[in-house]
Amino acid sequence: MKDEIIKKLEQLPGKIGFFYENLKTGDGFAHHEQEPMMAASVIKLFVMTAAFEKEKKGTFQMDELFAVKREDCVPSCGALTYLHDGILVTGMDLITLMIIFSDNTATNILIDILGMDEINETIWGLGFRQTLLQRKMYDMESSAQGIQNYITAYETGRLLKMMYDGILIDRQSSETMISILKNQQLCSKIPFYLQALSDSPEIAHKTGEDTGITHDVGIVYGMEPFLICFCGNETDTPAFERIMAEISLDLFKQVNKEI
Repeated sequence: MKDEIIKKLEQLPGKIGFFYENLKTGDGFAHHEQEPMMAASVIKLFVMTAAFEKEKKGTFQMDELFAVKREDCVPSCGALTYLHDGILVTGMDLITLMIIFSDNTATNILIDILGMDEINETIWGLGFRQTLLQRKMYDMESSAQGIQNYITAYETGRLLKMMYDGILIDRQSSETMISILKNQQLCSKIPFYLQALSDSPEIAHKTGEDTGITHDVGIVYGMEPFLICFCGNETDTPAFERIMAEISLDLFKQVNKEI
């Protein structure tokens, strides 16, 4: 199966990163997993991590209320842009919306609250050397200047593994982050076929997309849970997303002995 999966990935155009690990046995394999990728919304996992670290340090309160002003709002994914000016949301609301709806406005507000440098300090402190936050969401001016956010399939997989093991910040933080990811509402990639199974597994995951960019990274639960990270830049996004769904189903059947 490994050879079949790598062959499918190699047939795709552009830059493709992949990382897989069986969380019960430790077995796994990868494909260009260290390739730096423009992050799209997967960088939001690292923003969430920084929020939980600051909560533990006492410099960010999950129940603090923040007003969402019209000037904070940016287009595309999410809900806050379409609600009334000045709506009050908690820190936890911002994190939840950022993850389950990929809300760009919530993300940008969190970046302002937490501080971009401080978020990168968290990333660096966790040992991630290729992951980098350099601009807010929907900052078209910075993007046009080549200023991008970056991830790799490998480092994102390591973050998810730490979360699964209960050592990302601490056990309670890790479990809360996983519970948020399990409520993901954007489910057209890794979960596409899995959610139709009679014994559909829980999936804790985060997507990312932009022009020529598509990602989905997460943990698929079952008798043998596994983490899987798909990252693509300059690729055929519909074709890659179909392959994400196919590979995720194939791996789930393989490790859970489905017929």
